[in-house]
Amino acid sequence: MIVYIFLAFLNGTVIGTSRAMNGRLSTEVGPFKASLWNHVVGFLFLTPVLFLLSDWKFDVSSAAPISAYLGGFFGALFVAVNSYVFPRLGAMNAALLVISGQMISAVLIDYRTQNVPPTAARCLGVVIVILGVYLTRVSKTSRDKEKSQ
Repeated sequence: MIVYIFLAFLNGTVIGTSRAMNGRLSTEVGPFKASLWNHVVGFLFLTPVLFLLSDWKFDVSSAAPISAYLGGFFGALFVAVNSYVFPRLGAMNAALLVISGQMISAVLIDYRTQNVPPTAARCLGVVIVILGVYLTRVSKTSRDKEKSQ
């Protein structure tokens, strides 16, 4: 279990770094071109990995519903939108808002797919993360006021 926790944490740091890189690229070439480059480079990375590590078969699995492949659409949209908002909101706010959205959707998905009702602890977790966004805004506003005086 500790290995999975470590991998999830490591993945979070990689995502944060990727957001910063895509945000920077977005300011130069635009969010959709930045997203395209993100996916082209990802494709060029994953293709040889798939060839080396697995039996390469490019077929649509009959076990997965067609709607499952919409994840690619949502992933590309996520990268494009995130590339656009990241340089405008800053790393902390963009990350906290993305995490808030992920937490809200996770609570809803768990409820819909596993009949796990939203508990007070889960809802409180979402509120705490959103409160973090608010606190960073309040802190920034007070710093800006102090600098202007």
